[in-house]
Amino acid sequence: MATREINLELLLGKQVVDLTGKTIGRIEEVRAEKQGDEWVVQAYLIGTIGVLERLSAWNIAVGLLHLMGAHKIHGGYTIPWDKLDLTNPKKPHLLCSIDELKNFNNPQSQR
Repeated sequence: MATREINLELLLGKQVVDLTGKTIGRIEEVRAEKQGDEWVVQAYLIGTIGVLERLSAWNIAVGLLHLMGAHKIHGGYTIPWDKLDLTNPKKPHLLCSIDELKNFNNPQSQR
């Protein structure tokens, strides 16, 4: 399998578009796991919940939102590594429909 290196800090904040060209959100966080001496991207987090996870504030934010009456939280998507085209890192776009993405209904279950 061919590998490619991209500086992740250059991806953060980039808008992601779907197959129709509609913006679905910005890359806010990247999930990766260590494999040998390298880190391999598993998924990209899009939207406001990705920001909360990046800031490690997910548990606190969910607790506060539930106290204020929110029961269902939606604020982004998880994009598997192989469903995001980074041929042009300045303009990432989905390789699948938005319906195929996992909603952030419960990010804790996606880990």
